Amino acid sequence: MLSDVSAPLLQLAHRPDLGVLVGRWGYQPEAHELPAVYQQVEEVALETNSRFWLQDIRRRSLNDPDTTRWLLDIFFPDMARRLGNRLFVAYLVGPSLHQAIIKQPGYVSAEAYDGKPFAVSFFGDEGAAIAWLRQYQ
Repeated sequence: MLSDVSAPLLQLAHRPDLGVLVGRWGYQPEAHELPAVYQQVEEVALETNSRFWLQDIRRRSLNDPDTTRWLLDIFFPDMARRLGNRLFVAYLVGPSLHQAIIKQPGYVSAEAYDGKPFAVSFFGDEGAAIAWLRQYQ
């Protein structure tokens, strides 16, 4: 898939007024682009002590299963440990990607993360995503 090189892959902004780290993805990344981007997310999250993330992936069209496994099995649990408390990640997604994600084998709803060091949920509305994050602050 071709990337729009004029747009940054990820724009990160810490919103202290909301207590949220906002990441807006500019295009569908190639797998080789992801390690550097997640390193950037890690650095900003640790620098700002942000445990509540809004990831706007509406411009993405697919979810790589290997990356998803890495996020769920390694990256998110490690980030929660390094931040010293539970991590909450709200994904803002478009309708077609949302359907693809929830139909993947192994999809887990937000409620299934109870008792885990992190929780992930998917939203089509930014206000609902922020409200979900805020209820855990």
